[in-house]
Parts: sequence; structure tokens; C-alpha cells
Amino acid sequence: MTVEDVARKMLELKILPRFMMLVFTGVYIYCILWFTGLSVEETTAERAALISVVTGAATGSLAVWLNSEKH
Repeated sequence: MTVEDVARKMLELKILPRFMMLVFTGVYIYCILWFTGLSVEETTAERAALISVVTGAATGSLAVWLNSEKH
């Protein structure tokens, strides 16, 4: 089996995009757990905005990934 065969098989199975979504999901869960662990005094508008942006990015990434899986 050559390197080209391995690369072709990886592209066919879409390993890299699936791995990237797995990592992004883990980071997203970690961010949510971090934010929910903050006390009321530690919660700021900036931190809430960060979670909002991360949630939007996760939603957008998931939508793009699911749409690309249909093809």
C-alpha cells in the first residue's frame, strides 16, 4: 500500500474533518463547563460574549459539516 493509497483512503473516509469536529466539540464542552462553573461575581459581559461567540461558531461549524456530509 503506497502513501497515495493511504491519502486517498483518508480523503474517502473524511477522517480529518471528523477529527476536527470531535476536537472542536470537546473544546466547546470545556468552555461551557468553565462558564457554568463561574460564580455570579466572576461572570462578566466579556465572558458571556465569549461563550456566545464560541456557541455561534460551534453551531455554524456543525451546520456546514452536516451539510457537507450529505454530498
